[in-house]
Amino acid sequence: MRWIKRFFKLLVVLLVAAAVVAAIYAQRSLPQMNGRLALSGLGGPVKVHRDASDVTHILASRPTDAWKAMGYVHAQERGWQLEFNRRVMRGALSEVLGSATLETDKLMRTLGIREAAKRQWEGLPADARLALEAYSEGVNAFFANSSQALSPEFVLLGVDPGPEARAGRYWDPLDSVGWSLMMALDLGGNWGNEFARLTALQTIDTPALWQLFPPYPGEPPAATADLASLYRGMGVYRSAPTATSSAQPERSQNMAALIGRDMERWANELGNIEGKGSNNWVVSGSRSQTGMPLLANDPHLGLSAPAIWYFARLQAPDADGVKGMDVIGATLPGTPFVVLGRTEKVAWGFTNTGPDVQDLYIEQINPANPAQYRVPGSTTEPVWADFGLRMETIRVKGQPDVSHMVRSTRHGPVLSDAQARHGEVIDTRRFVLALRWSALDSDNRNVVATLESNRAQSVADLTKAFADFHSPMQNAVMADRSGVIAYKAVGKIPVRAADNDIRGVAPAPGWDARYDWAGWLPYEDTPQDAGERGWIATANQRIHAADYPHFITQDWAPAYRQKRIEAMLQATPQHTVASFQAMHGDLQSAATVRLLPFLQKTPSNHPLAAAAQEQLKTFNGEMRADLAAPLIYTAWIDAFTRQVVGERLGQARFESVYGKRLFRNAVEGILERNDTAWCGAAGCEAASTRALDRALDQLREKQGNDVAKWRWADAHPAISIHRPMSNVKALAPLFEVRSPTGGDPFTINVGQYHLDKMDAPFANRHAASLRAIYDLADMDNSRFIYQTGQSGNVFSGRYRDMSKTWSAVEYRPLTMKPGEWTSTLELTP
Repeated sequence: MRWIKRFFKLLVVLLVAAAVVAAIYAQRSLPQMNGRLALSGLGGPVKVHRDASDVTHILASRPTDAWKAMGYVHAQERGWQLEFNRRVMRGALSEVLGSATLETDKLMRTLGIREAAKRQWEGLPADARLALEAYSEGVNAFFANSSQALSPEFVLLGVDPGPEARAGRYWDPLDSVGWSLMMALDLGGNWGNEFARLTALQTIDTPALWQLFPPYPGEPPAATADLASLYRGMGVYRSAPTATSSAQPERSQNMAALIGRDMERWANELGNIEGKGSNNWVVSGSRSQTGMPLLANDPHLGLSAPAIWYFARLQAPDADGVKGMDVIGATLPGTPFVVLGRTEKVAWGFTNTGPDVQDLYIEQINPANPAQYRVPGSTTEPVWADFGLRMETIRVKGQPDVSHMVRSTRHGPVLSDAQARHGEVIDTRRFVLALRWSALDSDNRNVVATLESNRAQSVADLTKAFADFHSPMQNAVMADRSGVIAYKAVGKIPVRAADNDIRGVAPAPGWDARYDWAGWLPYEDTPQDAGERGWIATANQRIHAADYPHFITQDWAPAYRQKRIEAMLQATPQHTVASFQAMHGDLQSAATVRLLPFLQKTPSNHPLAAAAQEQLKTFNGEMRADLAAPLIYTAWIDAFTRQVVGERLGQARFESVYGKRLFRNAVEGILERNDTAWCGAAGCEAASTRALDRALDQLREKQGNDVAKWRWADAHPAISIHRPMSNVKALAPLFEVRSPTGGDPFTINVGQYHLDKMDAPFANRHAASLRAIYDLADMDNSRFIYQTGQSGNVFSGRYRDMSKTWSAVEYRPLTMKPGEWTSTLELTP
């Protein structure tokens, strides 16, 4: 018995020792926020203050020192985020995660993010280069010399950035340029929509395609070509097309496989997620109680932990021939600038314009020489040119290096070489798909535009700065202290020839020159608004009048959010910060109201149908977290779509594109027409009954038999996922940040769900990545919030401390004049 007692004593001692070691490690992994630290290369001391809102204020005597300090602070606070993002854009995940992420690495290498960044870097002016070089030096200095322990992700995955950092190769200016491209990749373009249309046309004709992908209300389809006949006549499809469902459980197998699947899903969603949107609006002094403008912004992005944003202020006077700045707002870890925010005299906010800046081209392979593809030339005999070739070597943990040949055409990279799904649809022995994407062009000067916006002091300054903005095109609303408000679409839009009868809506034959881009829309011709009505608002809807002469896209977001914002702006004659807050929190869904009557009159003998209809009886379309009705409605419309559209397309093919898009506009038309071609001979009421019965079965399984106790929030939590730890069941609760939310994809307080994620199909995964309100009467009365916290270290109390405030649609002050500092760190040369 004594040995048993000794064993347990030893076990207790070991457990206590392990706990002590873990506690010491956790403490050492937190950033130093007080005292002094040496940062080589500074021209003078830099003060790094935190205020009561946990905003980081970097006060320097020269701009290069401020940018260097920003790099150091980002590395302190968001080290793993920088590491992961760097590896994603470099196509180097497999070096630390193994073969599970090889396909994602191949895609990034094929797109050539790093290659494009090199070309764009060469065209940047001196001060932009100085900013990115200084920032990189700050990042590298932290990883090379800091005594701070690395955050747990580095330890768990065995990643050591030190050797690269000490050699000056860890972070470089190309990474900052590349991260701007990655944001363009996440937000811009429509290659996924084009491929989805190509996929759908395997089984439906062109008129049915425009029912499935309806153009904007009141407009004809942008493409006038009979696409189905074109593709079938070309013989582009595989003779036996296949499709693989992406609807799989998410937490099984080993971590490497799960990470790989997660990254593969992420890669497949690029250019492929419907509803990538945001809201912004501004009122002039004539519509505010203070007599000065108010401006609001809430960009909608995929929710992540840590958040995509880090709030900071950068202040430095002109020095060494470099113009200074005093700017506060949302920075992107990976770049040294404030992307969304304000200076002392002007504020701005973005929403995604969503222009069509990505075109897929069907390139025909020379049957006599597969190293060649067809190009424009003779109308009688095909003309061929050699593929461009670039060999990429990808290091794979625990395995030999992998050689990946990147092919390119005159349009751009051959995307089908890195997207397995393409080979399931097209005959890749005869054709490939190449991508023309504006963001990869060498004249992309987003860095310059963002740098100059940080120095702006008026709407005129901002408008001038944004002339250099390139990709992704944004709807910029602006307001300054002189009372001016304005809107401008900033970024580049390709011009398509008058005889281009596809217009980028679907893949075009690459050997026909009429489908090539014919130049660029001049900046002065992009949509704009001086705010004569007293307010301006954008929500990814069509941003121009019906008689606007230039084509931007067919794929506008439905106008539900826009119309609700306009109605709320008009309903209040004199707006305040409080009225803007109410708008940010609004949960009214006009899309729900539109289809709700079809659900309410659906007959059903299901045992829970009567109780469900009782919940729906007084439901007005407000997608509140505490109600059952939003859950019943959403489950029904999901089941209806899966059934009606899935049966027409074929379930496997449907599953390959569903979740990335909802087909809600298509379903609206189908129900309102009682379209038996889609619903079946029995009509849409019978299809609705089947959908309701299926939805109630599924909800009963997850929510129980008492319908009155069902809650939308239970199925619709906002999940800020962590890459890669969300894929590890035991670690996900620690690293993820979850908050109860209401809303849906069509409410101002948006709650976008991805229905292909079967573990939680209604979870809110794409929402307000930040909310901000700027008061031009008193700029220090501005405020902000986002869904996690400033720290990227899960051991920190600042990792998730904003989540409840964000969920409640409340804010923190955003001020350049805080009453006191909560911490002060001095960085010294």
